[in-house]
Amino acid sequence: MSNEIRLAFEHPAERADATAPDGPLDRISVRDHVVEVEIGAFQAERGTTQRICFNVVVEVRPITDPLADDVDRILSYDRVTEAITAELAEERLNLLETLAERIAERILAEPQAVRTFVRIEKLDRGPGALGVEIVRSVADLATQAAAPQGAQRPHPHVVFLSNAAAASPNLGTWLDQLQARAEPVVLCVGRPPAEVPESDHPMVQRRIDLLAIEQNAWLLAARDARCVVVDTRTELDWAMKNGQISVWAPSKIVLDAVDGPAPEAAPNELAAWLAGHLEASDFLLIGENPPSAAPVPVLVQDIARSGL
Repeated sequence: MSNEIRLAFEHPAERADATAPDGPLDRISVRDHVVEVEIGAFQAERGTTQRICFNVVVEVRPITDPLADDVDRILSYDRVTEAITAELAEERLNLLETLAERIAERILAEPQAVRTFVRIEKLDRGPGALGVEIVRSVADLATQAAAPQGAQRPHPHVVFLSNAAAASPNLGTWLDQLQARAEPVVLCVGRPPAEVPESDHPMVQRRIDLLAIEQNAWLLAARDARCVVVDTRTELDWAMKNGQISVWAPSKIVLDAVDGPAPEAAPNELAAWLAGHLEASDFLLIGENPPSAAPVPVLVQDIARSGL
């Protein structure tokens, strides 16, 4: 086996040693740190946890002053494990690659860190360990920081339309008025009037309920060409920056959220949660009662009124 192939499968510590830059660097490492977490793009990986193994090596600038045996003067192992914990708590992810990138960025934000190797492996997806490994440096972060950054995320109007409101002859007028505002618009709907199938399995029922809302979203989009159904945060961000009226299809964002709404949340509660998730300027309900609590200011509009 060539030396390059051997190094490809060695622990990140050996990789770091073999590719060390000029000049002295110290290293700290976290080996075989195993966490149970829900992650993965496959349906079989949703609603269940699996063991993920982390091996991380961080190259750090040597401390030239006396340490005085003071833990506050070093990059502690705890900072590495805290970076892992923080990123796992941020949101449910599909890809190990995304998780590795975010952990590396968090570690490299530490003042002493120069370069990091992050290896993440799934231990329960097959007979062996399946994983990824990345290498990132502060120079990589500096390059990213130098790239042009987009405008700050806007604070949209989140609007919940009851079925009666969505079918109202005032719909076009409301959309005209909402589109005239400075902030972007995200529309939310509930379940359709038709009966929704029922299941004794909570996760299955949650999927059915979310898909029913998405069917209703498509029905709304068919009523006015300005309404475009979106189901990812990336699509929502693009739509908000480009003046598109979005109709929220909730399944992906809700199921991927670490701090998502309760499984039994009613449609208007889902919409209120989205308003908080997007840091909306306000949450308007047309033809629907407000939820018991909302993280942003709530407005209520009667269907009979054409003006907002």
